[in-house]
Amino acid sequence: MHIFYPVVAMVALTAVAIFRLGYLRFNGVRNRQVDPRFYRTYQGEGEPEAIAVVSRHVVNLFETPVLFYVGVIVAYLSGQTGVLITALAWIYVAARATHSFIHLTRNTVLWRFRVFIFSWIVLLSMWILIAIGLLRAT
Repeated sequence: MHIFYPVVAMVALTAVAIFRLGYLRFNGVRNRQVDPRFYRTYQGEGEPEAIAVVSRHVVNLFETPVLFYVGVIVAYLSGQTGVLITALAWIYVAARATHSFIHLTRNTVLWRFRVFIFSWIVLLSMWILIAIGLLRAT
C-alpha cells in the first residue's frame, strides 16, 4: 500500500494549485481585473498573466501526471510495488512539486523545462520497469 502515498501527495499538490487558482480568479473578478463573463466560454479579453500562469499550470497537472496515476495503479495490480518503483514514484512527485514551485514563483522557463524533462525521464523509467515486470509475468 506504500505505493499509494506518492499518489496522495500528487493529489495534494494538484489541490493546492486548484485552490490557488480559484482564489486568484475570485479576487480577479472581485477586483475587476477580469470580466466574469470571460469564464462562461473562456473567450474575450482573458485573464491577467499572473492568473493565466496558474491556470495553465493546473491544466499541466492533468497532462503527464495522468500517466503517473495509471502507472501506480498498474504497478499495484501487477504486484510491482517494491522499493524501486515506490522510490521512482516519490522522485516523480518531488520533481513535479519542484516544477510547480518554479512555475508558480519565478517561472524561469529553462529551469522549469529541465525539471519537467527530469520528471518525464523518471516517469518513463517507472513505466519501463513496469513493462519489464509485466513481460516477465507472462
